[in-house]
Amino acid sequence: MIDDTDLKHLRRCIELAKAALEIGDEPFGSVLISANGDVLAEDHNHVAGGDHTQHPEFALARWAAGNMTPEERGKATVYTSGEHCPMCAAAHGWVGLGRIVYASSSEQLVQWMNEMGVAAPRVRNLPIQDVIRDTTIDGPVPKLAEQVRQLHRQFYSRRR
Repeated sequence: MIDDTDLKHLRRCIELAKAALEIGDEPFGSVLISANGDVLAEDHNHVAGGDHTQHPEFALARWAAGNMTPEERGKATVYTSGEHCPMCAAAHGWVGLGRIVYASSSEQLVQWMNEMGVAAPRVRNLPIQDVIRDTTIDGPVPKLAEQVRQLHRQFYSRRR
């Protein structure tokens, strides 16, 4: 169930996605929150240079592995503008992070890309629960997903 605190953190993710877009990168942003509500780390995509593993969710999983105990990781929440890709979902699962909350789904992203005539990525978009288990997952959030959609429209319209 999405509450006001979740919405606050998801809005920050969208701000981070906008920051990525402003520097010419794909619009994705993520925030790692401790069990007591502290912002531990945040990031946005850094794939414009050609390394498509530079996703914020992956970076947060690596940060958590090096800076949090397993117990702390299990109680933490990762918020993100878009549902984790399979690589990021696996990283999340391997380091034992807790809840995932996302504004827009991978299914929505695929649909938006099809509508814009953008070729499908080489890696399949899979729902998080098809990659990891025993993780609480909340999303998408329709009123925020439209904002994410607009960011992707801006990104892909620049590439034509």
